[in-house]
Amino acid sequence: MLRFLGNRLLQSAVVLLGVSAIVFFCLFLAGDPAALMMSPDASRAEIDAFRKAMGFDDPVLIQYLRYLGKALTGDFGLSLRFQRPVLELVLERLPATALLAVAALAWSTTLGFVFGVLAAIKPGGLVDFMVRTVALAGQAVPVFWLGLVLILFFAMKWRLLPTGGYGEARHLILPALTLGAYYTSAVTRLVRASLIDVMGEDYIRTARAKGLSPGRVIIGHALRNALIPVLTVQAMYFAALLGGALVTEIIFAWPGIGRLAVQAIQNRDFPLVQAVVLLASTVFVLANLMVDIAYVLLNPRIRL
Repeated sequence: MLRFLGNRLLQSAVVLLGVSAIVFFCLFLAGDPAALMMSPDASRAEIDAFRKAMGFDDPVLIQYLRYLGKALTGDFGLSLRFQRPVLELVLERLPATALLAVAALAWSTTLGFVFGVLAAIKPGGLVDFMVRTVALAGQAVPVFWLGLVLILFFAMKWRLLPTGGYGEARHLILPALTLGAYYTSAVTRLVRASLIDVMGEDYIRTARAKGLSPGRVIIGHALRNALIPVLTVQAMYFAALLGGALVTEIIFAWPGIGRLAVQAIQNRDFPLVQAVVLLASTVFVLANLMVDIAYVLLNPRIRL
């Protein structure tokens, strides 16, 4: 078990090292980083002074090693737009994005499991057909369109909820519904497919032969083994949400990481862009690591 976790930790560290190198060197592939970061009307003397202040006149490898050393201590530099530490700006926006991600994932996972189980009880039946139709429609609807429709009805026509903002529970409802709609459909289809596959196993037929009720067979025996692929997808969904639900945050003026990334790109604030991308990558790697650990807990065969 310790060797398994040690290997996964080593792989995660290698992946993060590779991501940090890609994020850093992509800035140089776009051209002169000093010219990219400075205003288009900046003079050559101003660009040269900025290049020297940022250390861009050193060899690229030296710059990367210096960047990596500072990043390991939490120093990602200063934001060119806000003139504040980049990590401080990202951590300010992280709670808002985390709140939105948890809310969206919570309701989408709950409904997805319920609909997926209902559809898997009688494959090919009326309930299964209705659930699959709704799930397919949910995955086909664009996020930006759904968000605008919810604003049109719930905020502008019926005036039940605000069009955007942050700070109260009612501000969270529409963004969470918009963001979680796609994931509800995805979880529903995945739970249904996983359960149907598991229900054909020998131990399920044995449980039925013992006279167990359909509810005990599904919940007590089938659902646990069907959770493994679902868990993988859910971890990736949460990592994607935490990395920044860009479209939803812009539509509802939600002060999260995705909106911060867009502002950083528009302002040519590359130190901030690098930090946001590296944070999103770190979340993905950690999510994969947690999934690996959960696999061992759910399926004892992996330990062997």
